[in-house]
This record gives sequence, C-alpha cells and structure tokens, in this order.
Amino acid sequence: MPGPTHSEVAAADGMDRRLSPRRKPGFTEPLRRIRSRTGREFDVVDVSHSGLLVEGRARLLPNTHLDIHIVTRTGRVLIRCRVVRSFVWYLESDLVRYRVGLAFDRVVDTSVGYSVLAPVSTESPAVGIDYPAAHDDSTGPGIVSSSA
Repeated sequence: MPGPTHSEVAAADGMDRRLSPRRKPGFTEPLRRIRSRTGREFDVVDVSHSGLLVEGRARLLPNTHLDIHIVTRTGRVLIRCRVVRSFVWYLESDLVRYRVGLAFDRVVDTSVGYSVLAPVSTESPAVGIDYPAAHDDSTGPGIVSSSA
C-alpha cells in the first residue's frame, strides 16, 4: 500500500504552499471587482500578492493568458495573468458561473487600500449664503410678480 501523498502530508501538518497568504477583499474595496482588458467583469472571491480567485460568467481555459485591470493602493494597474484553474461554480438552466484561479506574472501589492465609499460625517457642511430676498419692484425679465 502506497504512503501518503505530499498534499495529504501538507494538509495534516497545516502547511500552506502558497506564495503569499490569501484574503477576502472588503465590501467597499475597489479590488472587489476586476475587469479584463477585453471588457469581461469578474467578482473577486479572494486575493493575494501573487494571484486572484475570481467568479464570473466568462469561461476561461487553463494555461491561457489574460490581461486584467485591478485597482490597488498605488492606483489602477494592468497586469498579465495565467489561468491556473477553472471550474463550473454555479449552474442554472440559463446561467453558468465559473470560478477561475489567476496567477499574476509578477508580484503585486494587493494589501488593503482605500475604500470607495467615504466615511459618513456627522458634521454639517459649511453654511452658504442665502438667496437675496425677492422684492415686488425688482422682478427681472421673464419673472412675473405674484403680488399683481
């Protein structure tokens, strides 16, 4: 009988073979959604500095390359990726959604950046000036006085 495989030993030891740890993007984080250079949109399931797990309607084949736009703390970045794996995640009679593992061609800083939504302020905005009071004798052209 053969011994345990490397993945079984790694799972038993709790060892993680990933290049960088994964995290789920925050709800207000711009990295929550990405777009390919060709216009396909994907929801990001989890992200690391070396790749993404995304979900979308586009079928991507393993070992193909894809250019994606992501928004990081340093701004918008176009990065080349390789499709590592792809599988059907959700299936209905008229809808198929895929989960796709993408590996970046270089390390990208995907640490938590800024939020898209601004925090709610309890302070009232700066008070402006009032409109001038309407006078019956100073109606301008096209304005009809209501005192007639």
